[in-house]
Amino acid sequence: MADDDDQFGADPDFLAALAASDNPPPTTRITQPTPHRLDPATTTPSSTKIVQPTPQALPLRSSGSAIYVSHRQKGNPMLAYLRAQPWEWRDTPADYVLGATTCALFLSLKYHRLHPEYVYNRIRGLGGKYALRVLLTLVDIPNHEESVKELSKTGLVNNVTIILCWSAAEGARYLELYKGFEHASAAGIMGVQAKGYAEQFVEFVTVPRGVNRTDAVGIVGAFGSVRAAVNARPEEVAVLSGWGEKKTVEAVPLRDMDKYTRPKSPGMSRESETAQIKGKEREPQSQPKKPFQLLELDSDSGGEEALIAAEIGEEGRQKRRKIEEEQKRKEDELSGGVAAALAKLRKE
Repeated sequence: MADDDDQFGADPDFLAALAASDNPPPTTRITQPTPHRLDPATTTPSSTKIVQPTPQALPLRSSGSAIYVSHRQKGNPMLAYLRAQPWEWRDTPADYVLGATTCALFLSLKYHRLHPEYVYNRIRGLGGKYALRVLLTLVDIPNHEESVKELSKTGLVNNVTIILCWSAAEGARYLELYKGFEHASAAGIMGVQAKGYAEQFVEFVTVPRGVNRTDAVGIVGAFGSVRAAVNARPEEVAVLSGWGEKKTVEAVPLRDMDKYTRPKSPGMSRESETAQIKGKEREPQSQPKKPFQLLELDSDSGGEEALIAAEIGEEGRQKRRKIEEEQKRKEDELSGGVAAALAKLRKE
């Protein structure tokens, strides 16, 4: 029997432990502690006060002070005229990077006629990387109207600004201006617009290089109106104070060529041209030209207002003269018609 117990693993120790587990020990009840109300903690004021930092505006992302030029533009004659702004080679999808959000593509119309798909692939390659995309177009063909019209439609569809230039120097100047006005405001780019007539007049006359405000007031004061000043002969302008030979040549255009050196009209022989010139010389002048006179301006009483009044008065006198001549012509026609009708009635 003992052998059977050993065979099935029933040893005395195991049996004793099994018998002890039949009578478990009595369990003790666990009691939870009763919660007590705590007094609020007293806070002591701190000696140092925490100050939150003020948020600062981040500076605009700058593209540097140089114009980034793509390696595709090697051999472009415009690079020889980029003198006001520095430039350097870069691997960029655009031909010229002019700012953080501005780029330019270069296109020759002669090349565009041979490869019309080139510009569309270049615009597509830009993607949405730049806000201002300029297509600098070199007009180097005679009949460019249709090509420019096509590029204008392409610019409207693809949000591209078309800039035309007729020389490499002009194209380089556009690139320098775009880079120079990278951080300029809209008012700085537009400049100060002339409001009154006097300011517009001075701005118009001072367009030629070397003509200042004093020269503008002096020339119109001498001739009485802008029209007379523009149509004045160079020798008349040269005698004015502040106007010399060099300034006169730059400001006064060559309007009247020599009658013997004018180009011939097609189909006109030398004999007919000579006869026409002689006929014009024999025709009496209807209105003799007024002698050249200088008008004195009083600087204390406002020269610009005096110029405006003089010009308005001259134009008013011319209009009144034309109206009087028209009325006189109508009266002569009316009186002639009445006289003819009376003569006809008398004959009857």
